[in-house]
Amino acid sequence: MGIRSKAKKIKQMLPIVGSGGNTPPRPSAPTGSPVQASAPSQPAVAPPETGRGSQDVEEYLKTVVAENPVTLFMKGSPNSPQCGFSANAAGILKSYGSDWHHVNVIADPEVRQGIKDFSNWPTIPQIYIGGEFIGGSDILMQMHQAGELGELIEAAKK
Repeated sequence: MGIRSKAKKIKQMLPIVGSGGNTPPRPSAPTGSPVQASAPSQPAVAPPETGRGSQDVEEYLKTVVAENPVTLFMKGSPNSPQCGFSANAAGILKSYGSDWHHVNVIADPEVRQGIKDFSNWPTIPQIYIGGEFIGGSDILMQMHQAGELGELIEAAKK
């Protein structure tokens, strides 16, 4: 059996809602009871927390960078990165076993653009150590491989 026929067989077994495929049957109301129509309930989704509140973006960025020896501005979080470069940067920083701060730029579009303007660097992730902009994921990797990153992190913590 080829890969396409296996995939087709698996698709036939899955309940695919809205495509006219194998949709599971809807439960019906008991006979004789009135059926009340109601709007489908949607779970309430709170807007993502950024920690910035109503603070000006540039002031927020200055504060975060100044108050944390190591800060990673990334897409997502260290445990749930939303891009490969952010995952790479978080993994490198985790390997040093020390505390560091992260900011999820996806949670606040103004911070996402603001950090690019603040550093004059067009991409995310961005790493700040000791209040200084270091670069992105590629520069972090180069410093890690050269053995320079650990020393820089330790110096920033003092």
